[in-house]
Amino acid sequence: MALKKSDLYSSLWGSADELRGSMDASQYKDYVLTLLFVKYVSDKAKADKSALIYVPDDGSFDYLISLKGKPDVGEKVNIAIRRLAEENDLLGVINNANFDDPAKLGSGKELQDKVSNLIGIFQDMDFTGSKAEGDDLLGDAYEYLMRHFATQSGKSKGQFYTPAEVSRVMAQLLQIPANTPKSTTVYDPTCGSGSLLIKVADAAPNGLTIYGQENDNATWALARMNMILHGLETHDLRQGNTLANPKFTYNGNLQTFDYLVANPPFSHKTWRNGFDFSFGRFDGFDTPPDKNGDYAFLLHIVKSLRPRGKGVVVLPHGVLFRGNSEARIRTELIKRGYIKAIIGLPANLFFGTGIPACLIVLDKEDAQARTGIFMIDASKGFAKDGPKNRLRPRDMHKIVDAFTIGKEIARYSRMVPINEIADPRNDYNLNIPRYIDSSEPEDIQDLHAHMLGGIPNRDLDALQPYWDAFPSLRSELFASLRDGYSELKVEPSEIRSTVAGSGEYEAFDRDIANTVQQWWASKRGLLEKIEPSTKPNELIHDISEALLEAFRARPLIDEYGVYEQLMSYWNDVMHDDVFLIASEGWTSAVQPRAARMWKDKNNKPKYEDAHIVFGTGAKAKRWVMDLLPPEHVIARYFASEQADLDRLTEARDAATLAIAEYIEEHAVEGGLLFDSADDDGKLTIASAKAALKELKSAKGDVDEIAALTKVIALYAAESKAKAALKDATIALDEQAVAKYKSLTGAEVQDLVIDDKWGATLRWQINGEVTALEQMFIARVGVLAGRYQATVHDLASTAEELSARVARQLELMGVTQ
Repeated sequence: MALKKSDLYSSLWGSADELRGSMDASQYKDYVLTLLFVKYVSDKAKADKSALIYVPDDGSFDYLISLKGKPDVGEKVNIAIRRLAEENDLLGVINNANFDDPAKLGSGKELQDKVSNLIGIFQDMDFTGSKAEGDDLLGDAYEYLMRHFATQSGKSKGQFYTPAEVSRVMAQLLQIPANTPKSTTVYDPTCGSGSLLIKVADAAPNGLTIYGQENDNATWALARMNMILHGLETHDLRQGNTLANPKFTYNGNLQTFDYLVANPPFSHKTWRNGFDFSFGRFDGFDTPPDKNGDYAFLLHIVKSLRPRGKGVVVLPHGVLFRGNSEARIRTELIKRGYIKAIIGLPANLFFGTGIPACLIVLDKEDAQARTGIFMIDASKGFAKDGPKNRLRPRDMHKIVDAFTIGKEIARYSRMVPINEIADPRNDYNLNIPRYIDSSEPEDIQDLHAHMLGGIPNRDLDALQPYWDAFPSLRSELFASLRDGYSELKVEPSEIRSTVAGSGEYEAFDRDIANTVQQWWASKRGLLEKIEPSTKPNELIHDISEALLEAFRARPLIDEYGVYEQLMSYWNDVMHDDVFLIASEGWTSAVQPRAARMWKDKNNKPKYEDAHIVFGTGAKAKRWVMDLLPPEHVIARYFASEQADLDRLTEARDAATLAIAEYIEEHAVEGGLLFDSADDDGKLTIASAKAALKELKSAKGDVDEIAALTKVIALYAAESKAKAALKDATIALDEQAVAKYKSLTGAEVQDLVIDDKWGATLRWQINGEVTALEQMFIARVGVLAGRYQATVHDLASTAEELSARVARQLELMGVTQ
């Protein structure tokens, strides 16, 4: 079977579990990532004799397998990995983890078992034939591990990793033309693990020539491995301090590049240590403050860009508004026209810091002609992901769309003229809230409406997107009361039924359903043609962009919300499915397989969750259906059998309920079963039989004997119902498993494309529509309830209640 993304991820994280107890996440990542690297290059060398990485026999993963269980396994693994490093000029890159370190791995048998178990986890992975065209399974797995390691590495040690979502946005903001030749250069002066450079290279169809520098030696080694695991064997990454000792120079000047991306250390306090002023990085600018290196890095970036170069850099929000020398540097950058756009990001996206950051888009091409800076406040678009926030696909796409077409969106984005920024009231301050108010409009209480009744028309006008979608619904719900105010024409309890029963509402639902159906039908041909040469990323790009386009012109519904439904399903399910189909073909990928088994730390067998299990224990047959869960096969081919099974399930449940009700009725104090039941009122079949035997031998109460006989009969009926259900379930499961073998390619496509993918997406997109409609109904209800009772009504009610209280007090003889 091809190795699924989700299986690979869980296995890799399982390998980290073997080490997690003894060391910090920032240390154990070196062990896991090193073995992943050795396994990958070994498998690749087997499949491709022309691979750029040469794997010697005594430096291969097969050799590591031969070392398992040996007393000196740690020492021998170190030697083997060093051999691989020596053959490929990777010393100091892949041999940093010490597999013979008792302080981290334990000593003696503990170290032996731990290293052997780690090798065993990777041993079961096969990377030779599990890579669909253009699908970065290994690279994505490496990113997955680094993200998890960064999450667990604590405040100061997770900075080697730029979140993949931010990296993708930055790559798209560069707007690299599709015909850009590979000789075009991209540079990251603080490249960390290299993920940002990789995302930029991925955004260029022909690739790019990659340059980068990283100060931390261990992180530089991560970046080198990351490049190779992503298939980018040719790259130039150098180790050293970019500000003190820039490695990319030419004739005494900084080398310049076509594209540049960076996520430098935020507000670096010791940036001046060893700083080399000879490269003219501050020429024409003020010198950045001694204790804050944000502008030192930014000016290095500006100096490293070619005359038509473009860049995107992540910096803390403070660079937009801090004063003194930073204000003067910012002013000069704006006057030169180098800043093309600024995007404010959500807080808590980055590892190692929770402060909000921004993206500064630089563009030297036609800089002097620039008349404005495009600003985006994307700070509210994110999802919670454990302790951090994360950009969703919808947030990423909205940022890129707004920037690419310069789209002005209320409370989100606008082009800000330079003369507005230069106005003395702003004085070149780029703090985004000065130019974009992203706050939601205040929900104002109307005093006139509270005094005189009625709903303010301005509150109804705020629902205009709904009136655009349902033009006559406003007149169905509301009537004019007086100038500026309306009243509800229906009872508040009838709002939902009035909306749901509207012809326009029903037509809107049908139109959305038809739009989804037409979009899916238009892309079915692409899905049917999935094959080994299919590039999953290109496939989902084609499908998702078509969905966005289909919904852009639709009133009310947010096209990015619909897009999110597709992309979430792609990331959770479809990507794995497409990978399996591309690797094995439709009919092979759909076949059931035996569940995987492994031994836990106590040497007890553990089994993968299975869809269908025949039998119990070690001899049980456990079937896993990776591509097509059995419920889809059963629904299409065994609907009547499933209906019979449902009836048997209902009969079993009814029998169980009959027992519970009968015992509950008669196990109360004084009841016929009270003496037979336990203190909690429970009565098992065994207890009932024992009690009946005892009563009969003692010639006990006839009614109690009858009640116990009834209980035993009910248990027998339940047992019979359970047996019938079990037999029917086994029979149906056997039919389903057998059916998989006879499915044709066309039948598999119908089941997967229509019954699984299509039906799920229709349901999820419909949920997006339903949520919008529920928000509308809820808002109308709030407005109706808010002004339903006037101040006069409330005063009258208060007077009436006060009089009633007074009368009651008088009746009680209480004088006021």
